[in-house]
Amino acid sequence: MIEIVNLSKSYRKGEVKAVDNLNLKVKAGEIFGFLGPNGAGKTTTIKMMVGLLKPDRGSITINGFDISRQPLEVKKSISYVPESPEIYEKLTGIEYLNFMADVYSVPGAVRREKIPALLDLFSLSGVVGDLIQSYSHGMRQKLILVGALLHEPEVYILDEPMVGLDPRSANNLKNYLRESCSRGKTVFFSTHILEVAERLCHRIGIIHKGRLIACGTLEELRELAESKETLENIFLELTEK
Repeated sequence: MIEIVNLSKSYRKGEVKAVDNLNLKVKAGEIFGFLGPNGAGKTTTIKMMVGLLKPDRGSITINGFDISRQPLEVKKSISYVPESPEIYEKLTGIEYLNFMADVYSVPGAVRREKIPALLDLFSLSGVVGDLIQSYSHGMRQKLILVGALLHEPEVYILDEPMVGLDPRSANNLKNYLRESCSRGKTVFFSTHILEVAERLCHRIGIIHKGRLIACGTLEELRELAESKETLENIFLELTEK
């Protein structure tokens, strides 16, 4: 479902290698956690996956489409939540959601069913008629998630999706992603909340200084580290080596 081959990206005319020869495969029906310290290359990788950055070299194939040669086909089949999302503050919540539904050609009958269900999932029903500029940070994050989930893409690409969510909304999102994967959807997400990755992910990749230093199930990662108790212990040990 996601295949990344020999992917590299540098900044400052090659002085800073943000992503260095990354190779990665994520299967359909899999929740894949992408972990790394600040500046490790997570967001750069994700921006290349969704077409916001052009790789120096390498290829990215999502749902059978190459992001360089078939960007529109890729974007139709994915949902993307950025690390620091921008949102149209002069729209009401429902106007924003209908705009997102228009972008992804969600039929009227589907949006009339999906929008209320997702608003209820994230406890936004009571404020969806208000201007977004009146929303708190957490409310904006929830609205962006509703917009991203609305068209039920084949692949969810989420950069720190839990940031700003209250515990109930975070739990509801995790359950939604699990259920989506049970229907063959794919989730690729970055997070600094290692407990979430440990409990939610089928496999985990750890990137450090632009290179993938470990990838596998939690049990497979435990084989690479002496600190085998938690993902936090494993992560700290592998990124300190």
